[in-house]
Amino acid sequence: MTIGEIKKPKIVVTPPGPKAKAFITRDHAVTSPSLTRTAPLVGVEAEGVWVKDIDGNVFLDFSSGIAVTNVGHRHPKVVEAIKRQLDYAIHINSCDFYTLPQVELIERLIEVTPGKFKKRAFLGNSGTEAVEAALKIAQWHTRNYYVIAFIGGFHGRTMGSLQLTTTGVEARRHFKGMMQGVYHVPYAYCYRCAFKQEYPDCGLWCVGYIEDIVLKKLCPPEDTACMIVEPIQGAAGYIVPPDEFLPALTKLCKENNIIFVADEVQTGFCRTGKWFACEHWGIEPDIITLSKAIAAGLPCGAAIARAEIMDWAPGAHENTLGGNPVVCAAALAVLDVLKSERLADNASKIGSYMLNRFKEMMDEHELIGDVRGKGLMIGIELVRDRKTREPARKERNELLTSAFKRGLVLLGAGVSSIRLAPPLILTKEQADVGLQIFEESLEEVERK
Repeated sequence: MTIGEIKKPKIVVTPPGPKAKAFITRDHAVTSPSLTRTAPLVGVEAEGVWVKDIDGNVFLDFSSGIAVTNVGHRHPKVVEAIKRQLDYAIHINSCDFYTLPQVELIERLIEVTPGKFKKRAFLGNSGTEAVEAALKIAQWHTRNYYVIAFIGGFHGRTMGSLQLTTTGVEARRHFKGMMQGVYHVPYAYCYRCAFKQEYPDCGLWCVGYIEDIVLKKLCPPEDTACMIVEPIQGAAGYIVPPDEFLPALTKLCKENNIIFVADEVQTGFCRTGKWFACEHWGIEPDIITLSKAIAAGLPCGAAIARAEIMDWAPGAHENTLGGNPVVCAAALAVLDVLKSERLADNASKIGSYMLNRFKEMMDEHELIGDVRGKGLMIGIELVRDRKTREPARKERNELLTSAFKRGLVLLGAGVSSIRLAPPLILTKEQADVGLQIFEESLEEVERK
């Protein structure tokens, strides 16, 4: 039996086992200390929704490598596409020459992304590169300087995208060369409103603040290149805004001739029950940034823009490894699998089931303060007191550890949230296994 055929996690030695501990010691001696680790998982094999560690433990993966393996680990069609391409070419640099998989992938991405208007795309190797490209596209086209971003947003860690990232000070501390001209505004995080208001009585003041304060007193619209926003904030805790929020932002941008950039690096490729999260609100971004799930784990990112906006001159932006033929072949296979296996529908169906189960848990467990999500992008926020909403960060971390020891891989996010992003191939039976482990772990934390 392969690990892809098992029905539940298999823990043969309490993780981390002896081999994992030895490997982690080696890692700590040579690897950059800037890397954070959620759990002492030393993975050596993965298939479907399962990950096997170096000691033989098998875990149910509710993280998908941070929303990367949407089609499951090592999907056979993706593996086949990679192997087939290896027989022809591994590298032909896209800044000097042309490759068939690159153009085909761009055509397919243009077809599936929101908006029927003419588009162009730039391929890179990661989400942060996609965001950097989007920033340069907007500034080149408008010749403007300012950018509006949202507090709690995560857009990458290179020096341009880092200025947009405000999930915490750890990534920003001591770096003085970040891109200038960025104004940060509160996101529609209604559970913890920065303005201490209550939705819907607030009148969506988070948008009003941009219109009445930022654009009139701080950031001249005629000098503003773009606004960039995650349709659902990821690293901040899978925060789903109220339905009026994104349409109001796009309206504001249109009225002020500001380019609207949707960062769908984490929300894209059927994760939320639609191909892209923007579609839940009927949004057609001027620029959309993509990565993570685009190539099932191979390094790829894309910035896709209205053709009239992507009007920069030759040499304004290029790279050596973007559009790699092997990566593009994998990405094309991912698009095929997402469509043929109707994974958006499965994400919506299983996601709704899990969301309802977590809401039922909320009725029985005071530690759960909020449950939110769309599709298989679910956030669970833990609090010590529901009235004061005091974050339960310690308890959140204990729950992550407890679940890991039981064979369930989860990710933390935000102040005290857990984000669930299992592969979109997840079945109801597998979901039930994960839900049971989650509740058992939650009960263990509550008993302490």
